[in-house]
Amino acid sequence: MACVYIPVQNSEEEVRVALDQLPRDASDILDILKAEQAPLDLWLVIAREYFKQGKIDQFRQILEEGSSPEIDEYYADVRYERIAILNALGAYYSYLGKIETKQREKEEHFILATQYYNKASRIDMHEPSTWVGKGQLLLAKGEVEQAFAAFKIVLDGDRDNVPALLGQACVEFNRGRYSDSLGVRALLVHPDCPGAVRLGIGLCRYKLGQSEKARQAFQRVLQLDPENVEALVALAIMDMGTNKAGGIRTGVEKMHRAFEIYPYCAMALNYLANHFFFTGQHFLVEQLTETALAVTTHGPTKSHSYYNLARSYHSKGDYEKAGLYYMASVKEINKPHAFIFPYYGLGQVQLKLGDFRSSLSNFEKVLEVYPDNCETLRVLGHIYVQLGQIEKGQEFMRKAAKVDPRDAQAFLDLGELLISSDTGAALDAFNTACGLLKKGGQEVPVELLNNIGVIYFERGELELAEQSLKEAVGDGIWRSFIEGKVNVGAADATACSHLYKDMQIFTQLEADNVNLELPWNKVTALFNLARLLEQLHRMEIASILYRLIIYKYPDYIDAYLRLAAISKARNNIQLSIELVNDALKVNEKCPNALSMLGELELKNDDWVKAKETFRAASEAADGKDSYSTLSLGNWNYFAAMRNEKRAPKLEATHLEKAKELYTKVLVQHNSNLYAANGAGVVLAEKGQFDVSKDIFSHVQEAASGSIFIQLPDVWINIAHVYFAQGNFALAVKMYQNCLRKFYHNTDSHILLYLARTHYEAEQWQDCKKTLLRAIHLSPANYVLRFDAGVAMQKFSASTLQKAKRTADEVRSAVAELQNAVRVFSQMAAGANLHYHGFDEKKIDTHVGYCKHLLEAAKVHCEAAQREEEQARQRQELARQLALAEEARRKAEEQRKKQLEKRKLEDEQKRVQQQEEHFRRVKEQWKSSTPASKRRERSDADDEDGGHSEKRRRKGGKRRRKERSSKSQYEMEEAEAEIDDQEYEDASLNYGEPADQMHDQDDEAEENAQDVLAAAGLDDSDAEDEAVPPPNASRRRKAWSESDEEEEQQPESGLVRENSAELQESDGEFRVEKEKPNRDEAVEDED
Repeated sequence: MACVYIPVQNSEEEVRVALDQLPRDASDILDILKAEQAPLDLWLVIAREYFKQGKIDQFRQILEEGSSPEIDEYYADVRYERIAILNALGAYYSYLGKIETKQREKEEHFILATQYYNKASRIDMHEPSTWVGKGQLLLAKGEVEQAFAAFKIVLDGDRDNVPALLGQACVEFNRGRYSDSLGVRALLVHPDCPGAVRLGIGLCRYKLGQSEKARQAFQRVLQLDPENVEALVALAIMDMGTNKAGGIRTGVEKMHRAFEIYPYCAMALNYLANHFFFTGQHFLVEQLTETALAVTTHGPTKSHSYYNLARSYHSKGDYEKAGLYYMASVKEINKPHAFIFPYYGLGQVQLKLGDFRSSLSNFEKVLEVYPDNCETLRVLGHIYVQLGQIEKGQEFMRKAAKVDPRDAQAFLDLGELLISSDTGAALDAFNTACGLLKKGGQEVPVELLNNIGVIYFERGELELAEQSLKEAVGDGIWRSFIEGKVNVGAADATACSHLYKDMQIFTQLEADNVNLELPWNKVTALFNLARLLEQLHRMEIASILYRLIIYKYPDYIDAYLRLAAISKARNNIQLSIELVNDALKVNEKCPNALSMLGELELKNDDWVKAKETFRAASEAADGKDSYSTLSLGNWNYFAAMRNEKRAPKLEATHLEKAKELYTKVLVQHNSNLYAANGAGVVLAEKGQFDVSKDIFSHVQEAASGSIFIQLPDVWINIAHVYFAQGNFALAVKMYQNCLRKFYHNTDSHILLYLARTHYEAEQWQDCKKTLLRAIHLSPANYVLRFDAGVAMQKFSASTLQKAKRTADEVRSAVAELQNAVRVFSQMAAGANLHYHGFDEKKIDTHVGYCKHLLEAAKVHCEAAQREEEQARQRQELARQLALAEEARRKAEEQRKKQLEKRKLEDEQKRVQQQEEHFRRVKEQWKSSTPASKRRERSDADDEDGGHSEKRRRKGGKRRRKERSSKSQYEMEEAEAEIDDQEYEDASLNYGEPADQMHDQDDEAEENAQDVLAAAGLDDSDAEDEAVPPPNASRRRKAWSESDEEEEQQPESGLVRENSAELQESDGEFRVEKEKPNRDEAVEDED
């Protein structure tokens, strides 16, 4: 069990911490480390252990606390451990930024990593580990050259620094210099380095085509680390690349082993999915590819995963899902050359669904990468036939059918036919023709080589284009210029104005008997070569070749225009205008030259000349040149929208003319998106927002369907329309989508549009936040700072004008006002306000207004605080009242429960007494004999008043018992009266009906006995309270209950006698209560 020991301060004791039992809350460990002032290396050890256990939050908490200012101040003399903690944090955030897919979060992580590394450098700027970390950060950001410089700094001080050597090897690998990135020196310095180093060597050998050495390197990695997944995958790929049954079997086994070791290796998952696709196990394909997509963020790897998933659905006939996944695969790669197969599958699915034009586009991309693919040519022929282009389709079919062509001229002619529609097929035809001519020992025409070079140029393959064009122009003075054998003069910016028109160099060369001959058939090829060099940023060589063409052929207008374009790129507008005028001297009606001159004049703020020039360009092409017509329409729109005093009539005239020109272009070319966008802008300026919005929506839809057109202006225009209509929410959403889609959230102009929308929607805080983002992107833009101050001022004013506001709101308004004053004061201190379009008086006015609001805010703040205090008091009073009411309610409920409980107990006691009395009567009845009954009957006959005497005694007994019961109730009621008067009333009301009922029962019983006695049917047993007959059980029970509890209503004389008897028995209440059986027995004997 690994442990660390933290020494206890001022003691020889130590705190033992088990690394495998670290607490979930890192605060406990931090408290110990701080309290005992533990060495910083222990902080780093514990943080590293948290990281190994996957507890990232605790890891970051310990390191951030260890790099806090308090710790830095206390451990000021400790340098290395502080640097190590900062470097650990920098490496952590570098890794987060590397794996993050969202650009904004990625940049935030990189910024944090940079801050930690810079802080470490301030402690010791020569620490090698810090420079190595910086190099890794720069490499993760893609800044390869700067990363190389960081590693070089370390190696200059210690040429055997292994991390720096490995970092430099990574830089060379990213540069494509695989020989320099082998990293052999790292092995020599540290032979026991991890297997990952040899893995890099294997990759370099593989890239260099040294398959056997690459295999040896990967096998060595497995010897050192048998569970190295990357080495297993690499060996499996090499085995499967042999295309032999044994190699494929071995490769699949290694892939399966790699999967068992680490089930989340995306490359292994993709290759296994590819294998199971060919075995027909589509459910495994889908599971593996979905797992790969979940665990990787690498674009090409995700593209392979989407491709495997797409063709699985494709093979099952689910063309909708297959098309979606093919499209997802295409989006994950930058160029078709990187991975062409999803384009082919997408074309097949689109062809199956009847989308011929989209399918044609994808198959043409396939053909660009594989121009010799016969299947693609047949598919293209089929598509062209479906689109009605029969001849073109037949040509593709014939080309695909040709298996062994021998005629070079046939390929050359075929290339000429295809060059305007399919550059891939045309290039293939030209290359085939060129190869056949070379094999036959014939001279290759310059035109053929020029066309090949142009096609390469258009495809972006500039190296191949340069080879073809150099071969086309052959040897000549131009080769000396390209190779630098002839001095071309100064190349600094100050000499550019004279350099592009200087022809003296050629005159000097002719004077030196240098051959400057330039055949006419090579002029076009030389011009294309100069254009290629311009694209490669070799401007000086390109300019001298253009001048050579002009020197030999002064009427070659395109050379003048290219020189003018170079001057324009260097912001030399005047020289560019002069060169275009030279071209117009050759042909004053050249549309291209006139259009370029108009743009230059417009950029030079010469509006009148620009209009005339654009009009001349349109007239020179008889109105058929869309570019010049569109430029003239733009001019009219800009003229209507100029910032100077705008005349309404003139503005309307310019807008109408612009609309007319845009419509003209659309009539000629109905798919011109720029003209449609311009027409929508004009309609929006006229207030026809619904129509313009429909136009913008169509343009947006058309532009989104093409991968070659990026038109963010239409998104901005749609947002402008929403803004003008007052639909601020949709405007904000559209601005944000445009900002994210086209500008990666880094365009300050669109942020300014977004801020204005928030401002008009009275969302002051959102407006301020957006402006702060824009200021971060353009810190020198004073307009953004001014707008931010205005937004703060407006927010504060609106807050203070509220009818109801809290003290926190007022304090927030005061803080914003102070910020606004600070912003305006900083702007007022600037020396170039007029340059930015601001007036000092205007700034001072805003400052004064903000200060006035600050003074007024004091009163508002005090009033708000008073209101809050009053509201708090009211809330407290209401709370206390609610508590008191709740307490009273609970007491009332408790009292009611006690009353109900007492009533229930009394009722149960009464019932028990009745049952007990009934039992005694029953026992007495059973114990009586027939002889005694006869004696009592004869005594009754002799003594006529005997029955009445017993009844009086019986009544007296009842009244005495009832008096004792009532006395008991009265005492209980007196006790209840002390607690609550209401309970006494309830008890009295509860007892009265019952007493009346029992009295009525007693009267009925006596009346019944009197009737029986009058009839001569009275029974002596009834007089002695004997048990009644069986058929009168219910009446007997009622009598027994009434004898014990109820008061009968006898004659008035009996009542007075019984009352006296009850008065006499008051003093014996407790005795009678406790011994009722004894009293009753005595009375029975009497």
